[in-house]
Amino acid sequence: MPFADLPDVKIHYELAGAESFPVLLFSNSLGTNLSMWDGQLETFARYFRILRYDTRGHGQSDAPPGPYNVEQLSGDVLRLLDVLQLDHVYFCGLSMGGTTGMFLGANAPKRFQKLVLCNTAAKFGPADAWSTRIEKVKSGGMKAVAGTVLERWLTPEYRSAHPEEAQSVLAMLESANPEGYVACCAAVRDADMQNQLKNISVPSLVVAGTFDPAATPAVGQELAHAIPGASYVELPASHLSNMEAPDEFNRQVLRFLLT
Repeated sequence: MPFADLPDVKIHYELAGAESFPVLLFSNSLGTNLSMWDGQLETFARYFRILRYDTRGHGQSDAPPGPYNVEQLSGDVLRLLDVLQLDHVYFCGLSMGGTTGMFLGANAPKRFQKLVLCNTAAKFGPADAWSTRIEKVKSGGMKAVAGTVLERWLTPEYRSAHPEEAQSVLAMLESANPEGYVACCAAVRDADMQNQLKNISVPSLVVAGTFDPAATPAVGQELAHAIPGASYVELPASHLSNMEAPDEFNRQVLRFLLT
């Protein structure tokens, strides 16, 4: 399995597809790993070379001592692209991955063709709720928060109709590295992109979930309004819209990327 040795972290990644295709980079949410994008691979691989990676502190990537910040998470992406000699890519990130995408779009726009910012916010709050979550994980491990997080990630209807998929997501959460999760919680807590959104010159699509309590449709609409020229689409899902509504997610995102 491939790893990129960056200055202060080893990042696990997967790059697959025809080398003649443009590259589409997927960035995972807090508490997941690159497998969260499995439902996108078949569809998007018809048009793109797919690059997925585990954000630092997640999956098989290293978890250096935290706390982390959005500048570090975004810097990892740029250095990964440099290692792979990829100058210009498409980007799709969800939640924490969307925060990373906003920072990249505002600070390194020449590296990106288009941005898809899913189930995310310019500022996730309140800060004390993140600090409480951090303390719970420090004292009780991932199982102390995994059940509550899952309830926010997937609607009750989806969890009932797809118990195996829901159990798989729960297992992914429970197996996350506690130290890496806590360090990234701090990055999400402290990130505030509100004053940088106007600097995003990359064509952008904001994806929201109708039932998402973490990044509500109103938050998504505000985000799309603040990014110059951004488009907005809402899917019948909670926070993990790419998992809960994969067909509609794939259709809407692909339409944006290909036009």
